[in-house]
Amino acid sequence: MLSRLRGSLSVPPAMAEPLPGPSPASTRGQRLALFAGLTAVLCAGLWLFSPILTPFVLAAVIAYFLDPTAYRLTQLGLPRALAALLLVATLVATAFLMLLLLYPLLISQVTILLQRLPSYVLGIGTATRDAVAALAERFPDVFDARLQDLAVGQAGAIISYLGTSAAKLFGGGVALFHVFTYVTVTPVVCFYLLRDWPAMLRRIDGWLPRRSAASLREIARETDRILSAWLRGQLLCCALLAVYYAIALSAIRLELGLTVGLMAGVLSFIPYIGSITGLITALALALAQFGSWNGILLVLGIFLAGQIVEGYLIYPRLLGDRVQLHAVWVIFALFAGGIAFGFLGVLLAVPLAAVLGVIIRHWMQRYLESPLYQEPPHPQPDPAGR
Repeated sequence: MLSRLRGSLSVPPAMAEPLPGPSPASTRGQRLALFAGLTAVLCAGLWLFSPILTPFVLAAVIAYFLDPTAYRLTQLGLPRALAALLLVATLVATAFLMLLLLYPLLISQVTILLQRLPSYVLGIGTATRDAVAALAERFPDVFDARLQDLAVGQAGAIISYLGTSAAKLFGGGVALFHVFTYVTVTPVVCFYLLRDWPAMLRRIDGWLPRRSAASLREIARETDRILSAWLRGQLLCCALLAVYYAIALSAIRLELGLTVGLMAGVLSFIPYIGSITGLITALALALAQFGSWNGILLVLGIFLAGQIVEGYLIYPRLLGDRVQLHAVWVIFALFAGGIAFGFLGVLLAVPLAAVLGVIIRHWMQRYLESPLYQEPPHPQPDPAGR
């Protein structure tokens, strides 16, 4: 009786077989559709919310920068929230102190610029006229009188436009509004991100597809290694160069040397752009202020020494061969991000460039290990049939 009951309750062999799973082609299509959908949503969100995303992205960059220090503090026994609060408070206090010290100096430099702007325009115009006159003596067929007047007028107009634009930039209300927004919003968002950073990483790790989780973790670790080394080394390099250029240009009594030096150091975040911009600006100011070759040669010597120290001492010791980000790739990423999304794009450019570089190297390694690359060529048939 019991055996017949068991027999009647047994599942037929046809129904006991497991249901067929999805085919590899459908799974691959689902992954591609998910990737395309996430990419489209991300791009649409960046385009739609780009005017308000900058403080949040800046807070994420700062939290990423401070995460190793917060981890060390938690290893010493501090709670994660307290460690995050101490780091953010220290950063805000340092930034506020630097603002109190530097902003009056920058305002005084802008005042000097507005006062001396007519003399700067006159000095550069005179130097340009003398240079064009010297060239006209050598090449009279090329440099006529109209070309000389045009060159002098354009040089003065360019210097006047740059001077008034710099004054509006440092002293305008829009700049103060943006600074106020960053000061109020960025620290709060940075605290919450830094406090919850390990939990967010664990949550993201739990969302990874199980089949590709190991490869994605390897790509993430390599990206973190490259990006952290580049970011920390580049920020320290920019700080050292800003201090050096500001002190050196002020030491030769260039009237706007502090502003030009700080600008050159900050813009050194973009390889070569900061030094070139600072050199051209300092040369123009030295020509207008000194009106002789001595001042120009001093400025050239300062920037040449800065490039030698950066290229042979600072950069190799801070970064070395750990950073696999080519300067041309970084420059392209920063300019492309700036054109696409403004300052938000500049903040996102280097992380995206690092991720793309790691993915390309990962795919290239897989290609070099695949049969597509390693398979030997097929032997050619002998035309004689031997």
